[in-house]
Amino acid sequence: MEEVMMEAMLALYMAIRDTDVEVRGNSLAGRTVLLGVSGGIAAVDTVRLGRELRRHGADVRVALTHSAQRIITPLAVEWATQGDVITDWDGNMEVLNKVDGVLVAPATRDTMASFVHGLQHGPLMMALSVARSRDCPVMMVPSMHLDLAKDPVTDDIVQEVRKHGISVLWGEEEEGKRKTPHHEEIVARFAHHMNLQKPNRKDVVITLGSTRSAIDDIRFVQNTSSGATGFALADDLYRHGHDVTCVAGVTSSAAPKWLPLILKTPEPNQMLKELQVLAKDNIHAWIHTAAVLDYLVANPAKGKLASQQGSLNIELIEGEKHIEALRDACKDAVRIGFKLESGIKQKDLIYRATAQIEKAGMTAVVANRLEDLGQKDKPRGYLVDSLGSHFVLETQQKMCEAVRTFVERGI
Repeated sequence: MEEVMMEAMLALYMAIRDTDVEVRGNSLAGRTVLLGVSGGIAAVDTVRLGRELRRHGADVRVALTHSAQRIITPLAVEWATQGDVITDWDGNMEVLNKVDGVLVAPATRDTMASFVHGLQHGPLMMALSVARSRDCPVMMVPSMHLDLAKDPVTDDIVQEVRKHGISVLWGEEEEGKRKTPHHEEIVARFAHHMNLQKPNRKDVVITLGSTRSAIDDIRFVQNTSSGATGFALADDLYRHGHDVTCVAGVTSSAAPKWLPLILKTPEPNQMLKELQVLAKDNIHAWIHTAAVLDYLVANPAKGKLASQQGSLNIELIEGEKHIEALRDACKDAVRIGFKLESGIKQKDLIYRATAQIEKAGMTAVVANRLEDLGQKDKPRGYLVDSLGSHFVLETQQKMCEAVRTFVERGI
């Protein structure tokens, strides 16, 4: 009996070890990242940063300077990263040669200045020199007191660092300091920087959120969409190195602050005009997740309609279908639509998605049913392509991967 209990406890331990992380993406999958930690007080965040890198697939190795070891222990860092932790010179520095990217966080002014002048006072500085000689992606995240950050000499050092192709990510001013950004933002921007070298980078436009049509200057008709799906797709594509522009209606989900451009267009006609302007550029892929109103208020009233006046009759007119209006302007690009239906069988859902592909000239459509959303036993949706094939998307991450595959493959 005791042996059975011990085996059960061991199986449970192996299933949920405290060193494990929840996988949230694959933008750093198959990449070996050297995390350099210098002696700023922000080194206390190394555990969170190391685990966040692993959540997105990175194999993490760490180089701790002597000053950093006074702030955080090698044991804590090894627990967080489950990788090699280099604390000093030894007879075998081969681990520094086999890295795909270097992230230095925090990066003190001394570390940046030493890099510019090629000083070799520790394994981290040697790793940075190796990365420079091999054109390996490097990002530095400074952290220092505001007076030091505003010193003109610091500006000179940062400019010299950037001349070497290094990405420098400053955090906001807070409590008299330039603190490092949140660990999620650091990893998102670092993944984007690393993936800028991918050969199939694309310019992508994503519509998202709900749209509204005014009844008067105070009230409006609006459908429901949080924008969460569009932001998830934008985040995934950005992390994989693509140039992403979001055209957003009304959203309730928070936008990742690292997304480079979000154009606010709450009204359907305003959104369409913005898309038509963007279509004049060389956009490689269009992803339409926005919930665009099918019907608009015909004659919005000026000012505010008086209340307590009995019944109010509002005339609604059919609005323009964005994906159809953009068909000719975007015919040479990948075009992915999203279709939400309710109260129909799966085969009818697939049929309607196929019909939308044919009518609007889409590359693919992600279709789902309203009653399935948020249900753990239901798939996130179904991807239907222009050949009539359809694929089950079990999770949101699978949806992001499928859409990204279409974007990177092109037409």
